[in-house]
Amino acid sequence: MIALQRLNGQTFVLNADLIETIESTPDTIIKLTTGKTMVAKNSLEDVVRKTIKYKQLCHQTIQVTGTEKEKQTDKKE
Repeated sequence: MIALQRLNGQTFVLNADLIETIESTPDTIIKLTTGKTMVAKNSLEDVVRKTIKYKQLCHQTIQVTGTEKEKQTDKKE
């Protein structure tokens, strides 16, 4: 999800996975895979940057570390 602004300055959150195309005419028009069209105050470049960052965060791996007790048990074995 990415936070964007409507033309009136109101913030809304968009599911970046639904973006099909983005146009700058000069307003930023975002067409979604659902057929819906959104207009944002944000620049085309800003929407692309936020979408890329969102996708990067979604694909990060989670590293799980054990507690100190688990680490000590692992060392003994």
